Amino acid sequence: MASLCLLRAMLTSLLLAAAAARALPVTDDRGALLTLAHPPQRIVSLLPSLTETVCALGQCQRLVGVDRYSNYPDAVRSLPQVGGGLDPNIEAIAALKPDLVLMATSTPVADRLQSLGIKVLSLEPKSHADVRRALQVVGRVLEVSDAERVWREIDAGVTAAAQAVPTSARSMRIYFEVNSSPYAAGEVSFIGQTMTRLGLRNMVPASLGIFPKLNPEYVVRENPDLIMVGDRNYSGLQGRPGWQRIRAIREGRVCIFTAEQTDMLVRPGPRLAEGARLMLQCLQDKAQ
Repeated sequence: MASLCLLRAMLTSLLLAAAAARALPVTDDRGALLTLAHPPQRIVSLLPSLTETVCALGQCQRLVGVDRYSNYPDAVRSLPQVGGGLDPNIEAIAALKPDLVLMATSTPVADRLQSLGIKVLSLEPKSHADVRRALQVVGRVLEVSDAERVWREIDAGVTAAAQAVPTSARSMRIYFEVNSSPYAAGEVSFIGQTMTRLGLRNMVPASLGIFPKLNPEYVVRENPDLIMVGDRNYSGLQGRPGWQRIRAIREGRVCIFTAEQTDMLVRPGPRLAEGARLMLQCLQDKAQ
């Protein structure tokens, strides 16, 4: 009997040791250490770029809920929505019984969810390097080995787009409007980094910040050669005081992206290469 008890104790110790060895420690963008005993199978994502990251790693089936803005790929459109990144519904999240919630560092409910015993991983990609890192971190947590392969394909796609940019486009000064306030994509934003990779000149210098709010008169003075803007923000653009004098508007060099295309362009996630190809198409159409 004593030997049986000893055997059970040894087996228990071995199981505990195996579980400890399997634990997945990762540090998120808050600097918080997260340890998971096993890869999560029920994930709620509160950031579209992280939703897309999970799916790019081939693990869409683990998502059980998303924020209201997550709309790609099509498989996530039928999932329960639990509010937005800034106003998530904690009760709705808890009801889904997730073993992990992915969110931005700016989402204000991390502590509340953790107090309910729900694991949280906060990642906020803002650059190309961050997109790669988010893929690696999420891949590690999900225990999939495809993260670096996925990144190589993204990177190769951006490089291929850069090689096809018309020579005439490289001398053009480009204004990318994020919304009609107007907020613009600065040189140091991930959108600006894509433009740099394509060999383009961003009208908005790094000194103004990542996504600076500009005085509309500043855009008139800078007089860009080409404007990239989403159709949701294009309405009224030509009627802004003085904007009819802007070279891009005068000469019809304005690329207007659909809502779906805009989502692709303004999310720092695994569709960076698709965004680069959209910019390339704009340049091929307008840089004559």
